[in-house]
Amino acid sequence: MKKSNEKKQKQYLRRDVLRIGGGVALSAPFVGRAWASTTEINMLAWYGHGEPDMVGAFEEANNVKFVPKYYAGGDNMLALIAQSPPGTFDIILSDGEFVQQLNAAGYIEALDASDYPFDDMLHEDFTKFPGHWDGDTLYSMILRGGHLGVSYNTTAMSAEEASSYEGFWKPELQGKVGHFDWHLPSLGMMSLKNGNGAGLWDLSDDQWQAVQDTTMSLRPQVGGYFDYGGTFNGLKNGEMLAMCGIGDWITGVLERDGAPVASVIPKEGGIQFTESYCIGKGSAKADLVKQFIQYMMSPEGQVKSAQMAAYPGFCVTKAGRAMLQEVDPKEAKRSHQMDGMPNDPIALINEGRIHYRDIPQQQTLEDWNDFWSEYKNA
Repeated sequence: MKKSNEKKQKQYLRRDVLRIGGGVALSAPFVGRAWASTTEINMLAWYGHGEPDMVGAFEEANNVKFVPKYYAGGDNMLALIAQSPPGTFDIILSDGEFVQQLNAAGYIEALDASDYPFDDMLHEDFTKFPGHWDGDTLYSMILRGGHLGVSYNTTAMSAEEASSYEGFWKPELQGKVGHFDWHLPSLGMMSLKNGNGAGLWDLSDDQWQAVQDTTMSLRPQVGGYFDYGGTFNGLKNGEMLAMCGIGDWITGVLERDGAPVASVIPKEGGIQFTESYCIGKGSAKADLVKQFIQYMMSPEGQVKSAQMAAYPGFCVTKAGRAMLQEVDPKEAKRSHQMDGMPNDPIALINEGRIHYRDIPQQQTLEDWNDFWSEYKNA
């Protein structure tokens, strides 16, 4: 089995590397191009995607330099693009549920689906991910994912208590429950707690009011609303003992350092965040961006994504997952990216316990954001 996996990894790696830089492997020394000026690629992304552990090898091999601008939350991403001149961003890392808005606004270019390894996707859903396509035209390439559920300090909550969103209301956690400060993940979790299941984003007026009531009932437990750094530090220093709106993308980094934290998918279900790459409309560097996306879809790139220093994620290709298991079995096991593990992310999708994050269907994003502001100020 090991030899079979190695053969498959090499096949995919060779196929993808041949697509990048005319067959020059990314690990090859940079030869004969020192005289050329470095090309800057402007990236709009969540924090971490433009850091050396993610882009350094590609930069060296292709004489480019990524210039990242970071955001938190799809609403902020859309606002930053709207406020920037056309062509400002060459590559945009989007949450999967916002690709439709990017496309409708004319912010991204169409992609050639044949450039990417759709025949190697880990799940059928990833081959035609909701919102990434307009008919048969691809606009965004799925890169990675992660699951959101109950995140907690293992000294303050048991695994059993964390197996339901009800755990956030544990009396001993009063003032020690934090929120990642973005309405979609937290309100999505409150919708799941209310039993809305697969319809968690498609709420009638009565269901939406019930979600607001449930959320408001949590307010006495809440000790703060945090950005990425605040969420990370709040859990790390024990200021917050549970966190709503996040998952392993935060606790996984802390777990690696030995902190007593964990994330679980509760019985009411969890939410998958899905990150994908788009080419910015009017980019003069579209060919280089395409090469970079192809690199990130290669097994080597998928492993880098799974190991990302800022926050971990799940591979979306079979070859990427196989290579992760081979080169970093500790991380593959920690993140359950192994066949047969009970929390294998692909198994959870197949079991119907994971719902892809989306935008409100019967309300607007402004409706949810307005309530979120009201909740924070209550």
